[in-house]
Amino acid sequence: MPTSLVGVNTLIPNRLSKKSISSGKIQSLTGYQKIRTEVAYGNNSRIDLLLEDGNEQCFVEVKNCTLVEDGIAYFPDAVTSRGLKHLVELQRQVREKNRAVMFYLIQRMDADGFRPAHHIDPAYSQEIKRAVKNGVEIIVYDVLIDLEGISLNRKIPYEI
Repeated sequence: MPTSLVGVNTLIPNRLSKKSISSGKIQSLTGYQKIRTEVAYGNNSRIDLLLEDGNEQCFVEVKNCTLVEDGIAYFPDAVTSRGLKHLVELQRQVREKNRAVMFYLIQRMDADGFRPAHHIDPAYSQEIKRAVKNGVEIIVYDVLIDLEGISLNRKIPYEI
């Protein structure tokens, strides 16, 4: 039984992430002049957020995380071939000398940590480990959520 409200609107993570980056609330993603959404790239993919400053690009893939067990948020909550593809695409961007970030937004307030859900999708779990070794960054935040609204809350530690 959740000890927090759980955000189930799947449009929120991308919108909230973009708004939070634009307003400087995510310190590690500040300094970019332009933010574009749903930009085509790679092998028939679209990146959620493309941050740009001159020739510098930062590819940000946003993942909605709602599964929490014993204070740990897990992603994914089901096997995800699409999520696996995103990890491969982000690694390609790092090889091309771009910055690449997996941004996990936990749409609830009862998580104290984050981990890949190896028990649900071992292939995704292995690929995220490979991606981190290859230079893809991980950022995890939770939210403040009540019946009036939702906002970015705090940076959550993770283990890969």
